[in-house]
Amino acid sequence: MAVVLLIGSIYMSIFVVASTMGTAVAQQHREFAMLRAIGARPWQIRRATAAQAVVAAVPSALAGCALGAVLARWWFGGMVDQGLVPRAVAFHFSWVALPVCLAVAVITSAVAGLLAASRFAALRPARALEEAAAGRRELGLLRLPLGLVAVAGGVVVSRLLAGRSSDEASQGAFLVLLLFCFGAGLLGPRLVSPAAWLVSRLIGRFGSAAELAMQNVTTQSRRFSAAVVPLVLVVAFGTTKIAVRTTAQHATGSAGPPGEVWLDYIGTALYAGFAAIAAANTLAMITAERRRDMALLRLIGSHPRQVRAMAAWEAAVVAGTALVLGAAIALFTLAPMLRQAFGSPLPYLPWTTAGAMAGGTLLLALLATGLPVHVILRRRATETLATA
Repeated sequence: MAVVLLIGSIYMSIFVVASTMGTAVAQQHREFAMLRAIGARPWQIRRATAAQAVVAAVPSALAGCALGAVLARWWFGGMVDQGLVPRAVAFHFSWVALPVCLAVAVITSAVAGLLAASRFAALRPARALEEAAAGRRELGLLRLPLGLVAVAGGVVVSRLLAGRSSDEASQGAFLVLLLFCFGAGLLGPRLVSPAAWLVSRLIGRFGSAAELAMQNVTTQSRRFSAAVVPLVLVVAFGTTKIAVRTTAQHATGSAGPPGEVWLDYIGTALYAGFAAIAAANTLAMITAERRRDMALLRLIGSHPRQVRAMAAWEAAVVAGTALVLGAAIALFTLAPMLRQAFGSPLPYLPWTTAGAMAGGTLLLALLATGLPVHVILRRRATETLATA
């Protein structure tokens, strides 16, 4: 169990920390470009970024380890109640967890910071200043082919598992989920922009705020894709785990041994909660970064209600894109398992469960976007421009 949790933590950290660090570094492009213009070397920019990541990672790891100790005792008590652990076994906290937490947090954060700053630090000062002002929309030379390879690999593995036994299909499902999530993370900007364009054709009649939101997401798809990736993880992982149990309940009348079901749901909730916090943090960072744009909208006559509506539509597009991608990943992941176990590749997910997941994803996106917007709009537009 410890090995599974550790692998899952590293897996989630790679996706979530890399996405968050990418957003944080993008917000500092202007400062880095100025440093390059006055003579800073590329290795100095990379070192500064890695140092920032490590400085943030150490206290975060300590806080996470303390919280983990509290949750571990609660989880252990639940396993005892479910009959998974004998009542005679006592809970003991191991300090080995602290260096492990520090190692995972520091290494993933430092690597994510270096990767996020690597390309920008290597640009010539003039090009760096230009990109800091206009942003970057195209994908890197390796990002697009690697993303396509990951998605194609997920499809191939899913097809291969369809002819295997039920146990083999279940064991390979995690690899399918990993490949699809990795591909979605790499192809994020290319996926968000078409989704926003499609939605704009559907909701353009809802007024200028909706139209402006669609234009923002379409033209700034790279920025918004950083928030989509953690939400995709939440939806894909949660749907896969829950649908396995609900389908078994629907087909056989039993979701499985109560202890295993409880353990599965608790683990899913912890992972989904971690990714949800990361998604909310990324959305809040993106919104705070755009405070200057919102102040300019206020100065040209936009009402605060219109600015809030624009932000809400943006959050809806982000949540909708994550739901579609996450559901598609879950279907490809579940198909081999369900076909071998129950004869049909389609899962059974009650409408109440599906609605709760969709509503929770949308609510998370709305709150993570709406609260920073509310704080920004409380200040005068001129004050915001003066400090932005």
